[in-house]
Amino acid sequence: MMAAWYEQTVDGVLLDITGVLYNSGPGRGSVIPGSVDAVDRLRQAGLPIRFCTNETTSTKSALVEKLQFHGFNLTEADVFPPAPAVCSILKRRHLRPFLLLHPNARANFADIDTSNPNCVVMGDAVDEFTYENMNKAFKLLMSLEEPVLISMGRGKYYKEDNEIVLDLGAFMKALEYACDIEAEVVGKPSPSFFNAALEDMGVTSDKVVMVGDDVVNDIGGSQACGMRGVLVRTGKYRPSDEQHPTVKPSGVVDNLAQAVDLILKHR
Repeated sequence: MMAAWYEQTVDGVLLDITGVLYNSGPGRGSVIPGSVDAVDRLRQAGLPIRFCTNETTSTKSALVEKLQFHGFNLTEADVFPPAPAVCSILKRRHLRPFLLLHPNARANFADIDTSNPNCVVMGDAVDEFTYENMNKAFKLLMSLEEPVLISMGRGKYYKEDNEIVLDLGAFMKALEYACDIEAEVVGKPSPSFFNAALEDMGVTSDKVVMVGDDVVNDIGGSQACGMRGVLVRTGKYRPSDEQHPTVKPSGVVDNLAQAVDLILKHR
């Protein structure tokens, strides 16, 4: 019989942020009980940690500041959101984006040329997902000989104020369908996104555990890269996730604290 996920060697941990460390909500949101201490215990055990997030409604610095306010021990170097990777792609390929973003996220693209756009970049724009803005993106893509749509994630929904709300993926799919194109996804579950965090840690995928609340993008995405994917029953988790038709989590735990208990108990 194969050993349980926590009985195998763990030399590094990747953590989702929203739904694992804290829940979105008014102000700075609310910490999920036990998560601050869980991160501290991983650090005290000497395990490298990276935070892989599809958060696209703020800058990395604002996100880190919020988490530090809640008591989490982390720096900007530990956090991997999609925006910096997208900026690198835009510069390398000489792309000038039409930005369909949350206003708080525009600062991520301050040094990117957006004149005469030749592609569309979209994040979780929330109230900016108006018909007018979606139609602008649609018309631009339809006008291009080789349309490029870059999406910072493809989540279906997430949890905010104890309710599930539409995520970026629904709007991405609308543009894909209308324009008959396929978006380039930068962020989870993209293998290149996970591999960047693994490379930064200097740990091979078979010795890393990813803890997340999204059974497809966190768990399925990490498993496709050779990691163990552990699903938490917090955040956007729904009981049906445990019987997902295509993704079988390596393990399911009540919360991050329980995952860390199991990791450290068997080290």
